Amino acid sequence: MYYFPQQPPYFLLAIGLFIGVTSGFGLSGTLKVIVQKWRKDSAEKAESSFSSRQLLVPFLGITIGVSLFLYSGLAIFGFPTLLALGVGLPLSLLTCLLVWLQLSSMLTFVKNKGMQALDLDSLS
Repeated sequence: MYYFPQQPPYFLLAIGLFIGVTSGFGLSGTLKVIVQKWRKDSAEKAESSFSSRQLLVPFLGITIGVSLFLYSGLAIFGFPTLLALGVGLPLSLLTCLLVWLQLSSMLTFVKNKGMQALDLDSLS
């Protein structure tokens, strides 16, 4: 009656976590470089081009890592393979798409209005 996997994908869980974390560090470093470039160019008021291609590769790595981690976690907890893929893949892809849209809109806002317009301390 119950489904118990013969070989739970613990290795895929670890690989997904590793891919997600290392890609997250890459995305963080790329964002820091972009923001430093904008600060340097703000004195000259030059039009700095926001290229989402610089952020796309690390973000795709995060998406792949999260998808693999979620699929493996569901499979370890007893979901059949197709159901784990059917739940984990759309959930992770939709979440990553929404995060990508929010990230790009925030970067566009900061680019147009400046870093001072993004005052997060006044919200608390």
